[in-house]
Amino acid sequence: MRRSVFIHSQEIEKYQYPEDSPFKTQRAGRTRQVLYSMGLLSGPGLSEAAPVPASRTALKTFHTARYLHALKNADQGEWSLEALHMGIGTEDCPIFKGMYDYAVLAAGGTLVGAELILSDQADVAFNPSGGYHHAFPEKAAGFCYINDNALACLMLAEAGRRVLYLDVDVHNGDGVAHAFYHRSDVMTISLHENPKTLFPGTGFEDEIGEEAGRGYCVNLPLPVGTFDRAYLHAFEEIVPPLIGAYRPDVIVFELGADTLAGDPLAHLYLTNNTYVEILEHLLRFRKPILMTGGGGYHVENTVRAWALAWTVLSGQYVEHGLEAAMGGVMLQSTDWQGGLRDRELPVTREQREMVLPALEATLETLKAKIFPLHGL
Repeated sequence: MRRSVFIHSQEIEKYQYPEDSPFKTQRAGRTRQVLYSMGLLSGPGLSEAAPVPASRTALKTFHTARYLHALKNADQGEWSLEALHMGIGTEDCPIFKGMYDYAVLAAGGTLVGAELILSDQADVAFNPSGGYHHAFPEKAAGFCYINDNALACLMLAEAGRRVLYLDVDVHNGDGVAHAFYHRSDVMTISLHENPKTLFPGTGFEDEIGEEAGRGYCVNLPLPVGTFDRAYLHAFEEIVPPLIGAYRPDVIVFELGADTLAGDPLAHLYLTNNTYVEILEHLLRFRKPILMTGGGGYHVENTVRAWALAWTVLSGQYVEHGLEAAMGGVMLQSTDWQGGLRDRELPVTREQREMVLPALEATLETLKAKIFPLHGL
């Protein structure tokens, strides 16, 4: 029986980005509400845990003291030009009441998950309030102030675990890649929209790590319009072979839902059915999985995707079972009887012709650059 922990609390629901920000912290609470209403948070092997604020000692394993000081001061109304140069107070990283406390609590939730795995109290854990992969040691970016994914990977690596970090957010996981670019005890794999068309403009095939980390940073950029089967083909060609060669002890998985069709900030064409197949691949390796949220700017689609992902991660997913029967009712939708799963989307010939050749070229490049370094 898989021991599965969902990480959330009423405390974290107190915090919100400014109303005009595309980033909605409410997604985590709504995900929890859907799962609770469907009876998917209680039962054998299932439990919930509350996030606790990350300690300053833990934060300083990645972030500088100067940055943390500037972030806390900005939250208290002491904003400076130095803070602005650190990305604090920009359009995508606004200053708002509780900003520091929220960032530290959200990061703490991911560290709670890492601690539960390290202490063998959980096989899988999910913090939907986590996934802030754009934060750097001394810079906020992309709605991210504290990089919980980097902190968790560092905690696991310092405990002697080989860590596989997989990021399927539509934006390149640049802050996490930076943290481990010269290391081989954490392999980072990021699948994301082509950096030529989307923030942060990094994550090309030739960014493969340096020195001891050469070959341990893997970037798979995807063409605009990439659809389910194309995405899964790319995933299956690259990710399972590398996981098999790397042989991690634990997997940290950022499930940004902004790859979904209709996301207002990106240009891919996926359904949440893709996440089911990705998670099933990961679970076959029989390693602990720490899953976090991330992007996802169409709130309803993101909530449904994360709820569906939890059913798979926690071993409760049954094809065409209770979830399908109950989903439409619990989600207050009667026009689709697939429950949490999305409808399949039609793909045009023009879309295939635009996506597939470009994707094949990327796969060939990646295999030539990365696979020989791992004996593949």
